[in-house]
This record gives sequence, C-alpha cells and structure tokens, in this order.
Amino acid sequence: MASHIVGYPRMGPKRELKFALESFWDGKSTAEDLQKVSADLRSDIWKQMSSAGIKYIPSNTFAYYDQVLDTTAMLGAVPPRYGWNSGEIGFDVYFSMARGNASVPAMEMTKWFDTNYHYIVPELGPEVKLSYSSHKAVNEYKETKALGVETVPVLVGPVSYLLLSKLAKGVDKSFDLLSVLPKVLPIYKEVIAELKGAGATWIQFDEPLFVMDLEGHKLQAFSGAYAELESTLSGLNGVTAFGFDLIRGTKTIDLIKSSFPQGKYLFAGVVDGRNIWANDLAASLITLQSLEGIVGKDKLVVSTSCSLLHTAVDLVNETKLDAEIKSWLAFAAQKVVEVDALAKALAGQKNESFFSANAAALSSRRSSPRVTNESVQKAAAALKGSDHRRATEVNARLDAQQKKLNLPILPTTTIGSFPQTVELRKVRREYKAKKISEEDYVKAIKEEIKKVVDIQEELDIDVLVHGEPERNDMVEYFGEQLSGFAFTANGWVQSYGSRCVKPPIIYGDVSRPKPMTVFWSSTAQSMTKRPMKGMLTGPVTILNWSFVRNDQPRHETCYQIALAIKDEVEDLEKGGIGVIQIDEAALREGLPSFYLDWAVHSFRITNCGVQDSTQIHTHMCYSNFNDIIHSIIDMDADVITIENSRSDEKLLSVFREGVKYGAGIGPGVYDIHSPRIPSTDEIADRINKMLAVLEQNILWVNPDCGLKTRKYTEVKPALKNMVDAAKLIRSQLASAKWWERSILGFRQFFDCV
Repeated sequence: MASHIVGYPRMGPKRELKFALESFWDGKSTAEDLQKVSADLRSDIWKQMSSAGIKYIPSNTFAYYDQVLDTTAMLGAVPPRYGWNSGEIGFDVYFSMARGNASVPAMEMTKWFDTNYHYIVPELGPEVKLSYSSHKAVNEYKETKALGVETVPVLVGPVSYLLLSKLAKGVDKSFDLLSVLPKVLPIYKEVIAELKGAGATWIQFDEPLFVMDLEGHKLQAFSGAYAELESTLSGLNGVTAFGFDLIRGTKTIDLIKSSFPQGKYLFAGVVDGRNIWANDLAASLITLQSLEGIVGKDKLVVSTSCSLLHTAVDLVNETKLDAEIKSWLAFAAQKVVEVDALAKALAGQKNESFFSANAAALSSRRSSPRVTNESVQKAAAALKGSDHRRATEVNARLDAQQKKLNLPILPTTTIGSFPQTVELRKVRREYKAKKISEEDYVKAIKEEIKKVVDIQEELDIDVLVHGEPERNDMVEYFGEQLSGFAFTANGWVQSYGSRCVKPPIIYGDVSRPKPMTVFWSSTAQSMTKRPMKGMLTGPVTILNWSFVRNDQPRHETCYQIALAIKDEVEDLEKGGIGVIQIDEAALREGLPSFYLDWAVHSFRITNCGVQDSTQIHTHMCYSNFNDIIHSIIDMDADVITIENSRSDEKLLSVFREGVKYGAGIGPGVYDIHSPRIPSTDEIADRINKMLAVLEQNILWVNPDCGLKTRKYTEVKPALKNMVDAAKLIRSQLASAKWWERSILGFRQFFDCV
C-alpha cells in the first residue's frame, strides 16, 4: 500500500530558513549562503520522508516566500513596475514583488483560504506578457534525483492560479481572469515536458479552488485546461489520481462512494495536516478499509489532508513539554510516520505496538481531569439566549466618547506593537530563563514603554499605544496567562516570508485566573495625558491562531475565550483605560459554514458590559473582507482599523458601492510589511480617496498593521509622514469649511440688502 505527503514545512526545525532570509535581506550574507541553507533543509526533508517509507514524496513545495509567488515567477507574470523584461527571475525581482523596495511598493498579500498563511496576489490583465522564467520546479526535481530520492514535483494548478489572482491596476472590472488561460497553458506544457525529460513519472497539480462553490464556466475552465494538457501529460497517464481532504471535508467520503471515477487512484487525506493532535489510527484504518472497497486495493494511497506546512516541524525538539500532553500530539515528522504506519497496516503489516501506544494516548486524553473545568462549561452554556449587544446605538456611543476623548477630526493612531529590538528580545528571553529578576524585567519594560510613549507624543499622534514590549506574540502572550493552554519551544509555523508564529495548544477548557494586561496599560496611561489604548487579542483570533482541541466544537472553545477576554476588558475599564482595542485579525479564517454567526457573537461578548464612553476598537488585516462587510458591521465595534493600502484600497470599493458604515473606521494608509517609507503626499492622497466615500467625522488615520517587524529607522519617518498628512488634510478641510461659511454669510448679507 502506497503513502503520500502533500507538502512539508519549509522553515526548518529551528527556523533556519527564517534567519537565512533575514540575514540576506539585511545584506549580511550572500545569495549563495541563502541557497546553501535552503538546499540543506530540502535535502534533510526528502531523506527523512524516504527513510520513513513514503512512496510519493513532494518536491517544489519549498519556497523562499510562497508557492503562488513561485508560480508568478515561473510564468514571468511580473508587474511592469519592477522593471523586469526577460530572463530567469532572480532574488532581486522575486523579493521586490514580495516586499517592495525603496522606490516601488510590494504586491498585495492576503490569507491563503482559511489559514494564517499568506500569499502574494498575482496581478493580471489583457496586456500581460508571459514566458517561462523560473525553472525552480525542474531544478528541485533534479536535486532530489541527485540525492537518490524519487519525488513528485508539485505545481499550483493553472486555473487556481488565475482565480487566486486579481486585476492589475487600471484593468476594467469586466475582464475575465480565466481569459489568460491560453497564455498560461503553453508554459505549463514546457514545465511538464522538462519534468518528464528529467525523469518525473508523477506530477501533483494543486487546485485548491475546487473547495469553493464555483460557477459553471469556472468548472468548465478546469476540465478544458486539463484536456489541453492531456497530450503533454502522456507518459504520465494523464490525470491519474485525485487527492481529497477527508478531515475537514466531512461529506467527501459520501461523494467518493457515489461518484469516484473508475480506474483512478484515490489519495486519501486521513492524517490532519492542519492540527497537531495524534491521529486516531484505528478510526482512520476503518475509513481506509471502507475506501479500499470502493476504489480497489491497488488504487488507494494513504495521504495527509493537506500540506504539513501548517503544522509544527518535529515533536522531538520539545524536550520541556509536559509529558502527558506531548503523548497526545503529532507534529509534521510524526505525521509522516502515521501515514506510513496506516499504509503498512492496510497492506497487512500492522505495527501492533505502535497502534496500541496510539490508542493508550487517545484514552489518556479523553479521561484526563486537566481537560475539563465544570465551572467554565457552565458559564459558556449560560450564554445561550442573548446576543450580547451593547444597549446604546453606536452613534450615541461615539458622541459620549468624543466628549470624553476630545479628538480632532481624522484622529491618528497606530495598531499596537512597536519595533521589537534585539535588546528588547534579550530582556524577555533572559527573564524567561530566570537570568534577570522580576524587578529588573519590570524596570526594563517600563523604560521601553516610556520610550514608545515619548516617540508618539513627539510625533503628535492622538491616541497612543504602549508598544507591547512585554509580548513576543499577540496570541502566545495571552495563552500563557489563560488556563487550558500549553506551549512549545520550537513549534514554529510559517505565516509569510520569514515571519513565523508559534501557535499555543488549546488542550482544555479556557479561563482567566487573573488580569493579564491591566498593569502595563495603566502604567502606560500614567505616562501621558493622551488616551492610551488597552491592547487585547480577540477570542476568534486566539482560537484561529492556536492549535485548537478537536474533542469539542470550535465555537464552544471560542465562547470560553470570549468570557476570559470580557473579564479583562472590564478590568481595563476599571483601571482607567478609556480606549480598548480587541484585535480580530483572523476573523475571516474560520469560513465557511455558520462560523461567522458565532465568531461575531464571541466578539460582542467581550465588550457588552462596558460604558458608552469606553471606546472599543478592533483591527483586521490581510484578508478579503469585502464579502463579509455586513458581519463586520454586526460586530458593533466603535472603531475598526483595517488593512487597506497593500490591497490597492480594495476595501473602499465596498463603500463606493453604497454600503453605509456609521462607526469609526481607519483603513490603513501605508503598508507596514514593506521597508519602504511612504511620502506625506502619498498618504494624503490615500486619505483623500477615503474621504470620497467616508464621512470625515468617522475616519481615522493609521498604518495597515502593527509595527513589530519594522525598524525604528523605518517607523519614525513613516509615522511622521502619516501625522503630517493628517494635519495637511485637516487644514484643507478647515479652509474649505471657512469658505463655505463665508459664502453662506455673503449670501445672507445680500439677501438682507
């Protein structure tokens, strides 16, 4: 029985690629250094899977930024602003598209379906010229051959690539992205021909858009595209196999039973590629045996549900993790072993001791008293029957808040975090390792907060933040102070580029033993007379950016987190904090189904008990929010700050099309994921575009996202230009208002005469 892995984590067990990328971007190492680190990582991955007995090992799943950008490079679909004309695309053009450079902004970045992984959005139009411009897929396949490992090269499918793209600037909205298919397919044919020539016998085309409800013409594009590729695929037996996620696709097995094509291979994704819980091997084996009866023993391949990119790398590196909890888990390396064990069991070579150990671990988890907290479950159950809305409408709340805060029009603020310097990270690391005392730690963090407050006052920002110097990560920080969470030392997962996150593990019921942020927020407020935002991560984002327990519905866990955050919100208010931001950056990541109903409800639970004069902010970034704007409005926040600049102000189109938004809103005026510093005029132009569709009394001015990944040499001038732009527009609006009043006065005078 054969086994298959869809894809594997790229960063390395200890984030080796992250550090190599950042060293290269900072000019501290060469392209050759970066290539060597990546080659060593790839070699280790391929050899590991080969040694584990995996038959179908993926190649070309490694990327320096993301797999969609790799495909953009392969097709030569480089926007003209990057000055590339022909030839093999190198790091300079590749990373300029991803990160921008001193003179040109980056391409848009957005979330990959319902994950916290991001991709760079291709820009296409009728004039796009394509050519085979990156031979990475073929080169990596040859690399594996040289190591003596046979692999399956993986390509983003041509139709999904086009449907994941957007219209280039200036292209008419009526343009059909699928009309570019005739330009794309010849390049895919070249790639396929080269792979065949190099010895490839299988090629994996990832077409994730199949998970969507697609219109008929899009489905026809899929069948038409692969019909055209059929002749090039000869020798590879055409489209021979189909792979399915059998973890999240709960109804997929029924579809397979009713209509799976005869004679095709089924790659059955029974090992979860999105979470870190040990597989229920006995249950998976039963599922596989039932599928075996449908497709035939020789046509069934055991696989992961998706790429393991979304999980941590290897449990062996977690030497300090609680032993009982560790026995419940499986990271990417362990999932490879699970796939192989299931394939062998299906072939009659069941490892009884491995299956017995798995059953014992599952039993331990089900019966462990640390998983269940009866009082938490009762509190969550009591939420039923209320929608937890604040008693007063948002317009009245905004009036009460303005009387208290006395803000100018177009108030300026930032999203929360400030640069995380080497020195600051060292302080946190040494405190965690007990190398410095709590007194020294508190002193250092207070000094950092004072520095951040002084910078903001010097820049004349209206609503301040404390910069979050005590936090390494916006989710991990809260998880460390909530019950029901466990933490890893090296459980890193790539989010985008070199950015890695270390998701907490929610293993049990969640509650808040004590206040989490009140001390730091109150300390920061005591340093200034300006409003200081209390900064919290919302329940939906904590949920979606964690590895969540799979033994109860996700919404039940979310409600538990919401109650914990509600306690914190009310303590912040009692502590004198009048502006509280509850970030929901991951709101969109749980789609589809009825998710938005309970996600929006969870947010409202957190702040339903505050006074009208307490201003509740939320923040969202790097997703397509246009199609859920009504759910965002239903969150009933007083102010929402939301990513806008990197996506070419796509968000504003919602308001141009007539959606009315009465609360405060701050569409981001510049992209913080690029080192580029925008000019005052550029930001002022963005503000004017916003004023064309939004009322000036609800508009806020802020960056797209938090500033932790940037340097102070980038942050200070960018924020200065942002504040200067806001003041410039305020002045222009005041002048326009003066003229309006003057003209009205003249008219009244002449009417009297």
